[in-house]
Amino acid sequence: MHTKIHNILFDLDGTLTDPKEGIVNSILYALEKLGIQENHINELDTFIGPPLRGSFIARYNLSDNLADKAVTFYREYFSEKGLYENQVYPGVAELLEFLVSRKYQLFVATSKPTVYSDKILRHFNLHKYFTGIVGSNLDNTRTDKSEVIAHVVSTYSLQPVNSIMVGDRKHDIIGAKNNSMRSIAVTYGYGSLEEILSENPDFIVNCCIELKSLFLN
Repeated sequence: MHTKIHNILFDLDGTLTDPKEGIVNSILYALEKLGIQENHINELDTFIGPPLRGSFIARYNLSDNLADKAVTFYREYFSEKGLYENQVYPGVAELLEFLVSRKYQLFVATSKPTVYSDKILRHFNLHKYFTGIVGSNLDNTRTDKSEVIAHVVSTYSLQPVNSIMVGDRKHDIIGAKNNSMRSIAVTYGYGSLEEILSENPDFIVNCCIELKSLFLN
C-alpha cells in the first residue's frame, strides 16, 4: 500500500465470522410466523451482508408493514439463539492480534445492529481488539453500509485516506468508495467473485493469511 494506513474497518458477517446457521434459522422462524413457505433454503445466503429489511422485501415482495413484522420475528429468534449459531473464520483472531500489535486502530462497520454485533464479538472474545463497533440501529436506521462507514469516520475523527474497509460483499466496496476510502474484498465470505470484481476493490484476498500479508510492510 502506497499511502500509510492507520485505521482498518472490518465488516462482521462473512468477514470476521460465519453467521449462516443463525441467520438462516432466524429467517425460517420469521417466515413460519408469517405463514410463508421457503422451498429454496440454500438461496438464503443472499441475506448475509445486506440490510435485513430490504432483503425480506426483495425476496418475498413484502409490504412495508409485513417487512417490519418479519424483522421483528427474525429478532425474536436471533437475539436469543441465532447470534450464537455462528463461528469465527480460521485465522481471524491471529490476524487481529497481529494488527493491534502493529498499532493499527481497528473498527467494526456492519449493517447488523450494533447491540447484536457487540454481543457476538464479546461471545468470541474479539471485542478487545476493536476501538469501536458500529452497526445499524434497532429502528432500522443507519443500515446502509455507506452510512455506517460515515458514522465511524465522523465519530472517531478518521481520515479516509489513512483508512481502509475490509468486507466480503459489494456493499462494503461501494460504502468505502462513497467515503473516499480504499477497500479490501475477501473471497471466503458470501459475495461471489463476480459480485466483488464488478465493484473493483483496491485489493482482493482469499484468506486471513493473504490479508495479513498486505500489512506486513
